[in-house]
Amino acid sequence: MIGPGEIDHLVIVIPAHNEEELLPRCLAAVGAAIEPVVATLDPAPPIVSVVIVLDRCTDGTETIAAGFPGVHLVRSDTGGVGAARRAGVRGVLKTPADFTGRTWIASTDADSAVPENWLASQLAFARNDVHLVLGTVEPDECLDGEMRARWAAEQWLVEGHPHVHGANLGVRADRYLAAGEFPGIDADEDIALVAALRRLRVCEIRTARIPVRTSGRLVGRTPGGFAGYLRAQTARLPVIMETGVLQVDDAGALP
Repeated sequence: MIGPGEIDHLVIVIPAHNEEELLPRCLAAVGAAIEPVVATLDPAPPIVSVVIVLDRCTDGTETIAAGFPGVHLVRSDTGGVGAARRAGVRGVLKTPADFTGRTWIASTDADSAVPENWLASQLAFARNDVHLVLGTVEPDECLDGEMRARWAAEQWLVEGHPHVHGANLGVRADRYLAAGEFPGIDADEDIALVAALRRLRVCEIRTARIPVRTSGRLVGRTPGGFAGYLRAQTARLPVIMETGVLQVDDAGALP
């Protein structure tokens, strides 16, 4: 029996563009995060839908994705991460009636690895009537040495942090639809969605308890994305550290 604030359908959306190297790590981590959710007997566990959006893939990404148990594959030729995330959600939630207050959408990336408590924590927040969960990310070993230290110097990886990342975002489906869904843009689709949700005055949590490990590469699969963010941040960090000025934009993310 599903009580007030419970979630009976969990939709996990993962856009992927030629990620045959890192997708196995992503799926192993997602599988580990699903286990404690489906093992719950009281209340009844939600139905879990994992959607992988194959965005113009020309490598072995589709073969790897198809091997994940119960996966939904959605093909996209748009070449934009915003459109890919949106298509992933629509691959399972096909009509407005599917976007209920008992459905939760969790977003991550194919080059990322979520922690084991990623989904359980989001659902716990949802049970307390939270509509939006914003988590943190940290680069993997691809970003090393001085660049990692410089990146870490700017981050506020604490509760109430100012960051917005599509690789670590959860939202209740009815609020997501009311906000207009992920916009079909090439970059900052996560920031645009969060800005729209905040205009609706949704209840949000910004937490550092569910950090997602993502690729620290400086050349990514999208024009901007986290790779572009890393390039920009590491390039301007000396100025920030000298002036001590750190700016946050209106969407609550670092510029």
